[in-house]
Amino acid sequence: MSVELRELRCLVAIVDGGSFTDAGLELRMSQAAVSRNLASLERTLGIRLLNRTTRRLELTAAGERALRQARRVLAGVDELEREARGENERVRIGYAWSALGRHTVPFQRRWAAAHPGIELELVRSNTATAGLADGTAQLAILRRPPPTDDYDLVLIGLEKRVCAMAADDRWAKRRSVTLAEIAQRQVAIDAATGTTSLQLWPESAPPRGIVNTHDVEDWLTMISSGRAVGVSAESTADQYRRPGIVYRPVRDGSPIPVYVAWNRADAPRDRDAVVGLLVDLYR
Repeated sequence: MSVELRELRCLVAIVDGGSFTDAGLELRMSQAAVSRNLASLERTLGIRLLNRTTRRLELTAAGERALRQARRVLAGVDELEREARGENERVRIGYAWSALGRHTVPFQRRWAAAHPGIELELVRSNTATAGLADGTAQLAILRRPPPTDDYDLVLIGLEKRVCAMAADDRWAKRRSVTLAEIAQRQVAIDAATGTTSLQLWPESAPPRGIVNTHDVEDWLTMISSGRAVGVSAESTADQYRRPGIVYRPVRDGSPIPVYVAWNRADAPRDRDAVVGLLVDLYR
């Protein structure tokens, strides 16, 4: 027996959709068919990929590894099909939090004008490598170095820090805030992909309380409810403008570096063109 592509697509769809039902809707097949394909994949590999309970689905450690490989395989197959059909070349750029802030649209337009035969795709991936590790991105926009040395990266610019707060917060009418002031509040922090950690404050004066969040949407929801404030890069303020949230500069916050990263063993051929354009925009 061998692994079938439809089985890999089912695994990815189950994880991304959060349920067999949603995976079936995405793939246009029945829930039972999705379940059969996953069971077949597990039999072929000889490992359990998902732990199933009545309330949730959770990847096993083997499932995490299989999912990364499945994404790589499916991305490669999609690329093969596009090339066989004679479609435009595509460069996929991942980001975990915000893309390029106010530079996003100028980057897309300047890329389209300079490289009409190469389609640009920005993909949000809530992972520390913004899709590099699982193969969903060829390049990634990162605001902190990747967790391993498997990647090369180039600094393309710096961004200011801003404080996010509810629109009716007592600070909302102020022009700026300081890190010491923020430390007196509950602070929402996304340890997995955010740009803020406890290292931003002295050990002797950490924030009064921490609220852990799991992605940018969770972070925004927590802040708009008034339960916490947050610190992020100015690109977050540009990309996530919400009626219930305002952003104010952190006047003593150190700048946040912005990098372009890629797999060291598989550098994409459009790397230099992407880096050159982004450095020019941030300049």
